[in-house]
Amino acid sequence: MQTSATVAPRGAAGVPTSHAAVQEPQQYLTFVIGGETFAIGILRIKEIIEFSGLTTVPMMPECIRGVINLRGAVVPVLDLATRFGRKPSEATRRTCIVIVEVESQDDKQDIGVIVDAVNEVLEIPGSEIEPPPSFGTKLRPDLIRGMGKIGGRFVIILDTNRVLASEEIGAASRGGSAEAVGDPIAAAA
Repeated sequence: MQTSATVAPRGAAGVPTSHAAVQEPQQYLTFVIGGETFAIGILRIKEIIEFSGLTTVPMMPECIRGVINLRGAVVPVLDLATRFGRKPSEATRRTCIVIVEVESQDDKQDIGVIVDAVNEVLEIPGSEIEPPPSFGTKLRPDLIRGMGKIGGRFVIILDTNRVLASEEIGAASRGGSAEAVGDPIAAAA
């Protein structure tokens, strides 16, 4: 059984907004992977579902854990821990799949990402977002959109188009360049 929660950003009057104004704080869904807190812009999030019903697909990169049937659509599911070079996530009762909309050249695709736990939606003003550090993180700087300052701690804001790019995933799994590989996510769909 899958349960889901659709996430929609809200404006000042509680009305859903299509995109935030430049001066307005941006809203981010925060979640945990391996004890670290990450965030994705809320406008990229389609929904959050319970972790279950994963079908494995042979010959996929290690970080692609399988696919799910989401209302009749085949959605590839990626393990962000493995994508970041860590050991695969262990499913617990707090493990979720966050459905993220990713844009490629002239197409949009839904991808599920496994996270250890979803925390909350936070508003982070643009003035509280620092550029990604060029060294000292466990992630490549080009995968990080910025570092959000929240109450004296940092939240890693991911660049979803880079983190979930099929070319990047294929290159990482084969040890080659992104240009030299096919599209493993599209192959799973």
